[in-house]
Amino acid sequence: MLKKMNIDTEKLESEIKKVLSSHKELVGEDSSVQPQTYNSDDIPLDTDCTRVMKLVVLEDKLANGKKDSSELVLLALLHDRQNEAKKLLADFGADYAKLQEESAANKVSDDFSFPNEDDSPYPNDNSSEGSSMNGQAKENVRTKSNSDTPVIDNFGTDLTAVAAKGGLDPVVGREKEILRVVQILCRRKKNNPIIIGEPGVGKSAIVEGLADQIAHHRVPHLLTNKRIVALNMATIVAGTQYRGQFEERLRRLIKELKAHPEIVLFIDEIHTIIGAGSAPGSLDAANILKPALARGEVQCIGATTTNEFKKTIEKDGALDRRFQKVMLEPTTQEETLTILHNIKGRYEQHHNVSYTDDALKACVDLTSRYITDRALPDKAIDAMDEAGARMHLEGAGTPKFIEEKEKDIESLRSQKQQAAQDQNYELAANLRDQVQTLTIELERMTQEWQAQQQENPAEVNENVVAEVVSMMSGVPATRVAANETDRLKGMRQTLNARVIAQDKTVERLTRAITRSRIGLKGNDRPIGTFLFVGPTGVGKTHLVKCLAEQMFGSKDALIRIDMSEYGEKYSVSRLVGAPPGYVGYE
Repeated sequence: MLKKMNIDTEKLESEIKKVLSSHKELVGEDSSVQPQTYNSDDIPLDTDCTRVMKLVVLEDKLANGKKDSSELVLLALLHDRQNEAKKLLADFGADYAKLQEESAANKVSDDFSFPNEDDSPYPNDNSSEGSSMNGQAKENVRTKSNSDTPVIDNFGTDLTAVAAKGGLDPVVGREKEILRVVQILCRRKKNNPIIIGEPGVGKSAIVEGLADQIAHHRVPHLLTNKRIVALNMATIVAGTQYRGQFEERLRRLIKELKAHPEIVLFIDEIHTIIGAGSAPGSLDAANILKPALARGEVQCIGATTTNEFKKTIEKDGALDRRFQKVMLEPTTQEETLTILHNIKGRYEQHHNVSYTDDALKACVDLTSRYITDRALPDKAIDAMDEAGARMHLEGAGTPKFIEEKEKDIESLRSQKQQAAQDQNYELAANLRDQVQTLTIELERMTQEWQAQQQENPAEVNENVVAEVVSMMSGVPATRVAANETDRLKGMRQTLNARVIAQDKTVERLTRAITRSRIGLKGNDRPIGTFLFVGPTGVGKTHLVKCLAEQMFGSKDALIRIDMSEYGEKYSVSRLVGAPPGYVGYE
């Protein structure tokens, strides 16, 4: 190892002998280098030797036992700053970092610690040099000696490599948004896109789609060699017990990104970098990244929700101007249905089921109508996934013939044990052979049953989807599964039966709803705006409650604002929020 580092080992050996000859306690009074003889049980260990041995243990844990003892001792000597051996090796050009580069070790683990403080090689040493040494040892965790980006490999996931292996789901219907991200990445300055949208609209999927295009060379030549690495901020902050450790990790990360401009950083939930790792009087991750982002030395893709963007990033003008906004709207029902058709194969393989076209359409229609607090396509995909899981669980029971065979095997095993206890070894051997025969037969039957399950997957239809959406939304299953056409046909008669002598009003109301349901309205327009006028007691509020119950299964499925409560000036704050200077203003 020393020869690979171009060190003259003969001169080094000669110099070591000279140093040893100067220690009278190790050699005799003459100049010959002959160590004193000790009993193996009485070999003395001074503090220097003890410290080196503890460092050897530390290096061995870092390497997971993949290095030989001589290499571990050499690494420990180069780490120990308080012994003469390190000074001597340094004079000949030996260095800890160089030796690590020459090492053939693969990954190492950071799951190590000394059980007691006394086991530490520097138990009473709080110097900055000692802290940096231990920090460097831990920062080299899980890295490969031949990797140029150890920090990025530790704290990030290469989405481009995952896409090249086919580990990402296909992205459908987001060509315009991906093209916008590509345009921003190709800029010379401020080439950092930030994707903003409600939860579930597919912000992370945009980046995964871009990684897939890069992996399959479907991007402009400026991006052909790019790598998109998803950064995990939690792992960067984790374990930073002392001040300066977080900043040092981030500094090394930025240094690697500058040295490798082909890497594009992706930070999901990017609002978490504001305040991350900060302590009183120190910088957070956002302020450390700002200079590199402004100069174009580091490229970053961010993703966050609309509310978090307004609360955090938009208020920080210096950070906001370094990113170019890409607004992401929820997909339409037609686009969502196309997405489900493209990704259903992976879910069918996972759940061993088969989705009908009506089931996929029901996933889109029912979640759009009954799950209003989430966005497409996420809620439709969740409904499809849960419907597949439901059908898989219904058919996951073990057949009776397999259960009976297992009971027979257990019974024979019990008899065999009893025969062995009774010292009836001939019977025990006979029972053992029977158990082996039945076990082989059980394995064959299980394999045949599993193969049959694969050949005949369970079918997921719209009724299963309706049950799942009912569980997710809390709306009764009978209401969810009811045919909308039949319900719209009977709506007029139902309302007329409950609201007396208002036939004309009910007719106009049901006509507007029917017209909206069959698609004869703009996507950006409401179903209708109605003003019910009349004296007290004619049934204005009652009609609205009956309509809510007819449409959504409950008369409480409405938002009611009583304007009699808004007579004073200040009461308008209930609708629009508190004004500036008052409690509750944002």
